Amino acid sequence: MSAKGKASVAVLLAAVFIAGVLFTTAGANLFGLGDSVGTESRASGPGGTTAISNSDGFERAISLEQAFMDVAESVNPAVVQIRAARVQERRSPFQGTPFEDFFGRPPGSGDGQQFRQQGLGSGVVARADGHIITNNHVVEGADELRVRLFNGEVYDAEIVGTDDFSDLAVIKIDADNLREISFGDSEDIRPGQWVMAFGSPLNERLSNSVTAGIVSAKGRLQPSGQQDYGVQNFIQTDASINPGNSGGPLVNLEGRLVGINTAIATRTGQFQGIGFAIPSNTVQRVTDQLIERGSVQRARLGVQYMGASQSLIRSENLPRGTAQVSEVMDGTAADEAGLEAGDLITAIDGQELDDALQISNIIGAKQPGDTVELTINRDGETMTMEVVLGGFDDDEAVADAAPSDSDSPGDSSAEMLQEELGLSLSTVPESDLEQLGLDLDGAVLIERVDVRNPAVRDAGLQPRQLIVQAAGQPTPSVEAFAEVYASVEEGQSFRLRIMDGQGTMFVTAIQKPTS
Repeated sequence: MSAKGKASVAVLLAAVFIAGVLFTTAGANLFGLGDSVGTESRASGPGGTTAISNSDGFERAISLEQAFMDVAESVNPAVVQIRAARVQERRSPFQGTPFEDFFGRPPGSGDGQQFRQQGLGSGVVARADGHIITNNHVVEGADELRVRLFNGEVYDAEIVGTDDFSDLAVIKIDADNLREISFGDSEDIRPGQWVMAFGSPLNERLSNSVTAGIVSAKGRLQPSGQQDYGVQNFIQTDASINPGNSGGPLVNLEGRLVGINTAIATRTGQFQGIGFAIPSNTVQRVTDQLIERGSVQRARLGVQYMGASQSLIRSENLPRGTAQVSEVMDGTAADEAGLEAGDLITAIDGQELDDALQISNIIGAKQPGDTVELTINRDGETMTMEVVLGGFDDDEAVADAAPSDSDSPGDSSAEMLQEELGLSLSTVPESDLEQLGLDLDGAVLIERVDVRNPAVRDAGLQPRQLIVQAAGQPTPSVEAFAEVYASVEEGQSFRLRIMDGQGTMFVTAIQKPTS
């Protein structure tokens, strides 16, 4: 064989050897064979992450299962079932109507006949001496309360205190040395964290049921309809919660309370994967006050507010959660500190607002006499002010005030404004405002809003609102508004001070179109 032929054979053999090595290595990787058989193998996965072998994953699953069992065993003795009985009167559907004498009353359905309505809920032992936490709506209006412990013992219970706003209540049974729940810090929980829910869903035979899920979100803010501090803060979870679970604990895998189950979001009346729990920090604060004094004290700022319009936030580069003060209550902490209607609150204690509803949540968590620092934007200027918070007393009613109809505008100023801004405006005379009890030297009524116009699309303007200021200048008439508008440069944004149909003031911004 020639030298050239020998070289070709050598190259061929080398190629076959290398291919065999590569195939063997690939096969070993494919079938999970590592550097040595019977040992754990870890390799760098995408992005530098660590891939865990099947054996390691199995061990972790067993460990998680053991954690669930340990928590259930530890927490269940502190979980109780609550049965609430309410005595109600049964009335004929025809009672008090002309049909009553004609149809008569069914046998045994005389006036004032009573029947007992049974309610079911859950609770958790807060203190070993018999104090139990539950939801206010579980015990509200109950004529009789009975508590069933994990060991089957049943006790009569009495209400120690309730808090309608937080939907929390404390009841007490005559028992000692009970297993009490340990509190965790709800500020430390994170979305994706495992949690477990306990309670008696749907039926008293299902007492001490345990479900597991994750924290879907935290800081879910929900207006409660109450003034000043009327915002509730919830943890969202997909751990199964159903009627009867209300008042039961939501715990982490350390067995510590992170929330009290209180509500679900559903379109069917049953659980659809969206449940809400009151954070444990709120639970502990409210529970301590209910046990010590039977009621809850909260700080009060003394304002009504709303979220600033997106157009104002964009034009003035404000934090996305900026709140706009619409009214300052006389004699309140806000009034004494110098807060004014139209002020924009951008931060509390140096923390910028992500959601205007945070104001009520932050203030409601404080006590009368506490001091907060508010960052304010007033007419474009930023300032800070310290406010010593007061207590929350009776709400002051806000007088209703609605503008009256006026003649439709027909002058060139009104036509120009309608064409450029998409606003149909008319002048409201001072005499008409006086009849409405409004202390204004005239105002401009918004009759129609063309939301297709980009100048006002995000400004939050609606028909039957009053424009009382534009760019810091009074607007007693359409002509006055037009003069102020003419002084604004094209492409520039300017503020409007608006009064709505309830007499509430707010500030927004619109942008003057370019030619």
